[in-house]
Amino acid sequence: MHPFHHAASQPDTPAIIMAGSGETLSYAQLEAESNRIAHLLRGLGLQRGDTIAILMLNEIDYLPICWAAQRAGLVYVAMSTKLTADEAGYIAQDSGAKAIFCSASLAAVAVAATPGLAPAARLCTGAGADGCTRLHDAIRDLSATRIADESAGRDMLYSSGTTGRPKGVRGPLPEGPIDQVDALTGLVAHLYQFAPGMMYLSPAPLYHAAPLRYCMSVHKFGGTVVVMEKFDPETYLALIEQHRITHSQLVPTMFVRMLKLPEDVRTRYDTSSLKVAIHAAAPCPVDVKHAMIAWWGPVIYEYYSATEGAGFTAISPQEWLARPGSVGKSILGEIRVLDDDGALLGPNQTGRIFFHGGGSFSYHNDAEKTASVMSEHGATFGDIGHVDEDGYLFLTDRQAFMIISGGVNVYPQEAENTLISHPEVADVAVFGIPDAEMGEAVHAVVQPRDMARAGPALEAELLAYVRGKLSHVKCPKRIDFRAELPRHDTGKLYKRLLKDEYWAKAG
Repeated sequence: MHPFHHAASQPDTPAIIMAGSGETLSYAQLEAESNRIAHLLRGLGLQRGDTIAILMLNEIDYLPICWAAQRAGLVYVAMSTKLTADEAGYIAQDSGAKAIFCSASLAAVAVAATPGLAPAARLCTGAGADGCTRLHDAIRDLSATRIADESAGRDMLYSSGTTGRPKGVRGPLPEGPIDQVDALTGLVAHLYQFAPGMMYLSPAPLYHAAPLRYCMSVHKFGGTVVVMEKFDPETYLALIEQHRITHSQLVPTMFVRMLKLPEDVRTRYDTSSLKVAIHAAAPCPVDVKHAMIAWWGPVIYEYYSATEGAGFTAISPQEWLARPGSVGKSILGEIRVLDDDGALLGPNQTGRIFFHGGGSFSYHNDAEKTASVMSEHGATFGDIGHVDEDGYLFLTDRQAFMIISGGVNVYPQEAENTLISHPEVADVAVFGIPDAEMGEAVHAVVQPRDMARAGPALEAELLAYVRGKLSHVKCPKRIDFRAELPRHDTGKLYKRLLKDEYWAKAG
């Protein structure tokens, strides 16, 4: 399956609709643009196995660029739009990018990040920018036919880099034709009912692994991708109604933001067209997921994996209602749970999660980091949890965020899940801070729904709330308030940044 098949069979079907601007590309237009860009890349001298970088906002040209690289046998590196020139430069250099595509508003960063590239190898969308070549000028006179030497390329995405320089997750280039059915295509058809005619709403940045890969999977089936330029909870609901969305992929923070809309706003929009709403990327509080299923019905599916692709679990809404909190059974790799000494643990015993025999990967230019996540039991994503007697995985927290207070292991996810259910809490992070007596103390930073309420009275209310639901050893001793927490556009909380700040203050 590949978009070129749909360009032939349904040329006028929308492949991409930009939610805000309404810009649309049909399958015929997607095929033509991706072919022209593939010819451009060959003209720049790029051959199979070479790399391009993409530093772009969610816009109409993003996916055609990826499809051009895919059909030209290239590695395409989608970069966060939040990067500084130094950070983007590190990724461009580390990946060996021979060309970069950028949005006009990010052109200055792209130019500063790639001093070794000629302006012809810096392709800027929109109106163009200094130091770049305007993409549509560069491809205007190029052929819309397929290049003669097509071969399958793939993405290489970099870790978030919150604890050091990010690392590229690199797998082998696919062999065979560009329309060969891959594992993800088969998986989404089986698990999530991807099929021709589907309407898919993508609310997250396309540079992130799941949005990019799921959008491209939709194109393999001939569906329509509606891309939000930026997530907004009410706009998201309106788009479901407007486009009769059948499928979407979200993160739990998006659920929370929608649930905290006023009741009359939440019930204003018809979401009955939804067949499958997929979520992952972060643990979802049980109360939040119960509330979403009560609202949308049993259409919410969850999976657990990572950019590395070394393992994959999945759970249907029906299974989850029978086992609240589980992220499902493994369908890629055997789950093994190890204690701190590396010994295998049995059912319902908590330890580090490994996937044995799953997908292969390596960190680009970093054999040491690759080795650090591998063992004879497979690869680990750094998570703690247990498997029940039926093989269902339950996650406890990230190993890096475990708090040791008075010799007791405390996993902050429990307190976070409890606090986020309070109506006055918009966002929360719980982590350990230095404590002279206990070693570490449990601490919380809360983003209130109304910053004017931040203060001792709200702190006391929230502390009483969490202590009424959890044992005191798991509860924060204090709560600080901030207008906003450091979250990635995909919803990932950069808790390490907060924790490092507090530890630095403590010396």
